Amino acid sequence: MATYIVRRLVAMFGMLIALSIIVFLIFNALPSDPARLTCGKSCSPQIIEANRQRLGLDKPLPEQYGAFVKGIFAGRTYGSGTATFDCSVPCLGYSFRKGEEVTTLITRALPVTAQVALGAFFLWMVVGIGIGIFAALRRGTWKDRSVMGAALVGYSFPSFFIGLIFIFLLQIKLKVIGFTGFVKFTDNPGLWFNGLILPWITLALLYAAFYARLTRNQMLETLGEDYIRTARAKGLRERKVIGKHALRACLTPLVTAAGLDLANLLGGAVITEAVFNLPGMGRLAIDSVVDSDLPIITAVTLLVATFIIVANLIVDILYAVIDPRVRLA
Repeated sequence: MATYIVRRLVAMFGMLIALSIIVFLIFNALPSDPARLTCGKSCSPQIIEANRQRLGLDKPLPEQYGAFVKGIFAGRTYGSGTATFDCSVPCLGYSFRKGEEVTTLITRALPVTAQVALGAFFLWMVVGIGIGIFAALRRGTWKDRSVMGAALVGYSFPSFFIGLIFIFLLQIKLKVIGFTGFVKFTDNPGLWFNGLILPWITLALLYAAFYARLTRNQMLETLGEDYIRTARAKGLRERKVIGKHALRACLTPLVTAAGLDLANLLGGAVITEAVFNLPGMGRLAIDSVVDSDLPIITAVTLLVATFIIVANLIVDILYAVIDPRVRLA
């Protein structure tokens, strides 16, 4: 097990190094001038040149990349002489548009996205897997067709449509839920829940439909295996046959999908956050693209890709726990 984990860790660090180089080159070796994007319409040649020097964009690309990596692990100093300012660890860049360190902006946005993602993740896993098992055990009945038909409808609608329907029905028409926006849990737990329940349900409906269909298909395939029939022949209770034997065999594809979906959401549920006006990573990414704020775009892209790579590592380790044969691969 230890050897398996070490191999996966080495592979992950190699991918992270390659990722940092690719992302840096994409946003810093473009034909357009990165310094030109630092001040919008108010740019003059003097301001552009000053910002180029302050951000170190006048140096060769290898030196810029070295400073970028150094900033992540040790911080960095922008500018020279009396016009210097420090960027603390981990330094992911500085946004002249917003006048703040990129790390500070991400630190404010990431907890919001994490709360949205984790709440929705819990809902869709419980509901999706539960519905999938329910349908598999009633294969061919009207109950199976009904829940799978509802899941297909839920999977067909985009998240922004579901979100807007909820806003119109529950907030505007019926006024069941108020317009509170995002409130910190420590400030007011009730308003915190009120502001996140609709984003949770919106994302959970979309993903739960997919997990219900995936769980059902995997369960039907597993329930036909010889060892399941043997377990039933031995007189094991049906709950134990389903929970201990059948469901565990279905976990591999579910773990794969769950890890990657959660990593994507942690990078920013862009559309859902925009619909519900949540100040998370998705909103930060949209604003940075609209403003052509290159340091933020670079940092968000790097962070999202890192989440996905780390999620792959966690999935690989869970594979080894679920199925010991994977450790030999």
